[in-house]
Amino acid sequence: MRTRTRSRLVLAAVAVVPLAFAGLFVGSIGNADEGVDRIPAVVVNQDQLVTQTAEDGSETPVFAGRQLVTELTSGDSGGFDWTISNADDAEAALVAGDVHAVLTVPHDFSASILSLQSDNPRSAELSIRTDDAHSYLSGTVAGSVGEGLASAFGREITAQYISGIYSSIGSLSESLGAAADGARELENGAIELGDGLGGLSEGAESARAGADILSDGVAGFAGGVRSLSTGLTSLDRGSAGLSGISDGVESYSSGVSQLSAAIAAASANLGNADPVVAATARGTVVALSAELESAAAGGSILAARTDAGIRGIQSGIAQSAVGASQLAANSGPLTAGASALAGGLGELSSGAAAASSGSAGLAAGAGQLAAGLQSGAEQVPSMDATAGARAADSAVEPVELAVERDNPITDIGQLVASVLVPLGLWVGALGIFLVLPGVSRAALASTAADGRVLALTLGRAATVAVGQAVLLVAMLHLALETPWTLLPATLGFALVMALAFTAFHGLLTLAFGRAGLVVSLFAIAVQLAATGGLYPVELLAAPFQAISPLLPLTHGVAGMQQLLAGGQPSTVVVAALALLAFGVGSALVSLFVVRGTRRRMTLLPA
Repeated sequence: MRTRTRSRLVLAAVAVVPLAFAGLFVGSIGNADEGVDRIPAVVVNQDQLVTQTAEDGSETPVFAGRQLVTELTSGDSGGFDWTISNADDAEAALVAGDVHAVLTVPHDFSASILSLQSDNPRSAELSIRTDDAHSYLSGTVAGSVGEGLASAFGREITAQYISGIYSSIGSLSESLGAAADGARELENGAIELGDGLGGLSEGAESARAGADILSDGVAGFAGGVRSLSTGLTSLDRGSAGLSGISDGVESYSSGVSQLSAAIAAASANLGNADPVVAATARGTVVALSAELESAAAGGSILAARTDAGIRGIQSGIAQSAVGASQLAANSGPLTAGASALAGGLGELSSGAAAASSGSAGLAAGAGQLAAGLQSGAEQVPSMDATAGARAADSAVEPVELAVERDNPITDIGQLVASVLVPLGLWVGALGIFLVLPGVSRAALASTAADGRVLALTLGRAATVAVGQAVLLVAMLHLALETPWTLLPATLGFALVMALAFTAFHGLLTLAFGRAGLVVSLFAIAVQLAATGGLYPVELLAAPFQAISPLLPLTHGVAGMQQLLAGGQPSTVVVAALALLAFGVGSALVSLFVVRGTRRRMTLLPA
């Protein structure tokens, strides 16, 4: 009955093996979406602070790297459990497998962000590093998380950039408004200038007409002056004759006076008693009378000269009168021309003032227009077609992500082999004990030492296991073109795995008989669900994360992946030591099982 019950339990266990495989896988990765947030990663912020100066001279510090780090470490990053570190510690953690990704923010991150508003825009760059030697899918997950992060942060930057564009458009609108005001002032100044120039034209026409009239008046005036000058010349010549008349009259008067006095003196002696005196007196009177007649004749000449002088004076006066009349006649046109010229000059002055005012308005409007256009121009970055295309690319993708994979696995076959080789050796060990007979009762009942009995059982299985390892390693190098330089490492590690798995299956067979192979199937299901390698173990549910370091298949996959990816030899050594400890432990436990079984056999009745 005990055997029958045991057989039923074994059959029931075999029946639920497929369910165990499926159930364990579902249970391990059921919350993988949330598990991404548990994957450890570090961010190294090397960004340098940049100061942005506004138009008003105010300065604003820009530290985009700190903002990015804050968003990552706040828990809302949407992937990975981010912590802050420096470059050296991050490098060491990535090599050791303590973190699966290192995100580096370069020193010019903030400067690149601000370059979008300059004439030389460029995209900000982020770099993320992973190591395929620890987990192949870490690089893919990190790339996806990084792309999402760059896209989200880039959208925020683009939104700020577009907001800045709209703000610049507003400033440009204000500047163009100021330019429009300046243009209106230009228009008003031009109108005033036109009016002033019109006034200048009218004043110039009036001044020209007045100048014509003035010219005619001046010509007539000049003629009158010439006539007056001729008359005055004649009058001067006539007046020169007056000087001779004056001398003649004075001489005539003096002579007559002398003759009169002499006659009077002689006449006084006419009645003188002395006949001689009286005769002399009469003779004197007669002589003086003759001279008086001669003097009378001189008076006629003097009268003729006087008449000629008077006529010359009259002629000069007449000519002077004609010239004065011409002067008087031309004084009206001269006055009118002068008045018209004065009026034209007044209009010229008024037009010149209006033109000056208009030109001042033009200058002010031109200055305001220039200032407005300059301010507007400063709002628009100056760039050529190439720079414009670069600015468009930078605005579309302001943050670029560079993914760098250390120890990259380029052949998917090698990735699969890192899992299938350990799994194949495990299944191979299960097959060995499925085919080979267990420890016979005769061997257990013999007098051989417990260690000898165990060595006999495990020795046969180990020989087959070594053959399995050699075949798998040969396939690894021949089919997947794994470098032959790795042969000593791959073969040695495969032999350690094969012997460790064989020792464990020997323990299961010794402890549970054929039912131990069913336990092996359950162990495969648990290990496949809890072993990382392809993906970070942090994606798994917490119980599977806890048991993963304790499972031999975990160390087998980790060591083989490190070998194929060219990772750290220390990791391979640690994995090999863990498998060796697992195998030795299984063998020691098997020794106690053999000893217990033989003791129980001695207690059974013969």
